[in-house]
Amino acid sequence: MRRRMVFSTLVVTVIAVMLLGLPLGALTYKLVHDESSRQLQAEAELIGAESDTMLEIHGKLYPAEFDRDHPNRYIQITPAGDPSGATAGDPALSPEEPGAPSLLKATATTGRGTLVEVWANAETVQQSVVRAWLGIASLSLLAIGVAVGLSMFQARRLTLPLVDLAATAERLGSGITTPWGHRYGIPEADRVAEVLDRSAERIAGLIATERHFATDASHQLRTPLTALTMRLEEIIAESGNPDVVREEGEAALAQTERLVETVESLLGRARKSQNPEVEAVELDPVLQHLQAEWEPVFQQERRELVITGASGLTAVTAPTDLAQILATLVENAYKHGAGTVTIRRLDTGQSVRIEVSDEGDGVPEHLSGRIFEREVSGGGGTGLGLALARHIAESEGARIELVQTRPTTFALFLPAGAGGLSKMTGPV
Repeated sequence: MRRRMVFSTLVVTVIAVMLLGLPLGALTYKLVHDESSRQLQAEAELIGAESDTMLEIHGKLYPAEFDRDHPNRYIQITPAGDPSGATAGDPALSPEEPGAPSLLKATATTGRGTLVEVWANAETVQQSVVRAWLGIASLSLLAIGVAVGLSMFQARRLTLPLVDLAATAERLGSGITTPWGHRYGIPEADRVAEVLDRSAERIAGLIATERHFATDASHQLRTPLTALTMRLEEIIAESGNPDVVREEGEAALAQTERLVETVESLLGRARKSQNPEVEAVELDPVLQHLQAEWEPVFQQERRELVITGASGLTAVTAPTDLAQILATLVENAYKHGAGTVTIRRLDTGQSVRIEVSDEGDGVPEHLSGRIFEREVSGGGGTGLGLALARHIAESEGARIELVQTRPTTFALFLPAGAGGLSKMTGPV
């Protein structure tokens, strides 16, 4: 492309110089020739006046004076009534001399009837024309050189952005999604660069979403898999008691169904990347199921999971997401807390508030402001659970806050559902 731009500029410049230079050369030739002819004509008239003066004063002509005053000329003076006349100047410039060079001629007739003819060598005129043409040619070559230089500069200025944009596209194709941020001062190239930068940001967002999905899925699947493992262990331990085996098998089946629902929820969120469909959900069944699921785990540690507060509450949420959020908060309290874990339900009028607290040492001060950031953990955790729980809550119009650091208390705020609100309190 650069070579084509330079070549096309060179062709255009040469054509422009020829269209301007050739007429200018012809005009220069005519001007120089006409100026030389006018000068020679003026000399002829001057010589005629001098001849009349000599004839009046001396009665004859003195050619030597003409030789002195008008060198490099051949002069023929013919007074009236004297056909022989007089000659002066360089004999080599006589038109009758064999091999005489190209000559210019001027003729003048005085008031006394004296005819004056003057010849001059035309080589001087030709040299002047050649010098003028050389000047025009030099300027033309200079113009061509400047045009080529400017075309090379402009071609470099226009092609470098294309090379850089190609490198940017290659970087995107190789998986480097950092926006390049280069701008070139050329609107079209800058527009392409902006589009590539936005594409890089979108690709980076898609890659980040896929990575988050993988980590979130592994984290969310771990809890039901752990519970399912515990149920299977109970089945093995109580294999001699059919009733216990049946009960634990049903619990394991429920865990399997929850695992399937969790996978479908994660896949749906990854595909849609939009707010999930919400509905009015009764909290009591969800909390009771959660308590039944985690109770064996707490009993092994000789701890308790207690549900208190107003019963019969209804919130607008997605049932599967609500179960995942509460399971994350309970798991966090189980791993990082101590003593009894309490789930408390509150009706605030416009929203439903679910608090999860424990009796542990609380959240360190240096983590309280960053507890919901990804990969931030108080120790022994992945740092993904709380971040994912907040993300899920915000996707359906809810929110999670750390309302108290000692003891650790997390609060989930959900939009209140219509009807079904009760003021009964006490443990469930």
